[in-house]
Amino acid sequence: MPKGPVELRVGGQTYRVIATADEADLHRLADVVDARLRQLTAPGRQVSPQSLLLAALSLAHDLEDERNRRLRSEQRAREALSSLVSRIDAALEADSAELAAATPPSEPNPDEAEVEFDFGPGLEP
Repeated sequence: MPKGPVELRVGGQTYRVIATADEADLHRLADVVDARLRQLTAPGRQVSPQSLLLAALSLAHDLEDERNRRLRSEQRAREALSSLVSRIDAALEADSAELAAATPPSEPNPDEAEVEFDFGPGLEP
């Protein structure tokens, strides 16, 4: 739900905006845009619509670069995790094989004798 109007100062101009964002966030973002405008505009020159467009494009480029860096970082993390899981699986399989090879076959327990029953003709289980 939109909040009341907020006045933002960017490039020497005051803009009145209505948005759902928090007022403090809007001022912080306006300060980011204003700082970029000052980087792109020569001192003493008035800010033109082209300067605003260049600032917007520059900030969009930064956002795109950061997004691509994040995606590459996430991909490297997935690959590292997959490699680690494979190494753990291999180590567990090797331990299981060593344990199976080191364990002698079990001998029959004399307390568990096999019992055979004769059910008679035609009554076999």
